[in-house]
Amino acid sequence: MSMKTIGVYTKDFSLYYDLLRVLKNRKIQYVSLTSPDDIPKKIGVILTSNKEIHDFKTPKVIAADAYDSIDHAVDLALQMLIGKDLYSKVYIGIDPGEKPGVAVVGDDILLQKTSVDDPKKVLSIVKRFLREYPAVQTIIRIGHGSINIRNRIINSLITLGVTVEIVDETRTTPYKQRRHEKDSEAAAAIALIHGGRVQKKLPLEPSKGEIRIIQERSRKLTGGKFSISEETARKVIEEGISLEEAVELEKNTMKKPKRL
Repeated sequence: MSMKTIGVYTKDFSLYYDLLRVLKNRKIQYVSLTSPDDIPKKIGVILTSNKEIHDFKTPKVIAADAYDSIDHAVDLALQMLIGKDLYSKVYIGIDPGEKPGVAVVGDDILLQKTSVDDPKKVLSIVKRFLREYPAVQTIIRIGHGSINIRNRIINSLITLGVTVEIVDETRTTPYKQRRHEKDSEAAAAIALIHGGRVQKKLPLEPSKGEIRIIQERSRKLTGGKFSISEETARKVIEEGISLEEAVELEKNTMKKPKRL
């Protein structure tokens, strides 16, 4: 039995372009269809627009522009292709860092891997995966590196009520790949390693070195005019405020008249 493929049909050029870009980036096979009538047997699901969805007689059609993102529509198409409503085990792997990688493995199949440009975005990606890949058992696994970023991500995920484990990721980072691919590849490897369960929120205790790095970055940002205090640098690490916010905060503190 050969695996079925995604079909793409729409006269909406910009949607067509967006769909192809996402499918190519994610290395997902697809077939461009020329008409909504003559659908080849190997097509398992069709991505189209909300306007054109009624041109198809098959129920396996997804309006790609009816979801919050093209990625979301493609996830649903893949799920329809696999024909799964419920997985027995889903593992979500996270490679922590400035630009974390996130991957999801369902019943030994790598369903998706991605990377985000900000650790704060991990929570919404994980929530989306939990919605899209319901399972009897779900475990979130996160690499042990980048301690403060890792702990901040864990503290945001603990509210979901899903088991979270910290994994030794020493051997997971692949070489010879672009950085964002590396993060998502490492996340996929982390998803499959057993780790120690996190029972409660974790402390965020920055080292002197980490505080110094943040202070140096703030000096660069202000063109060498000043660097933020240790106290404000801690806020960047512990509370996740941006460097720009930290500099503004410091400026406001400096403006306040000192009490005699």
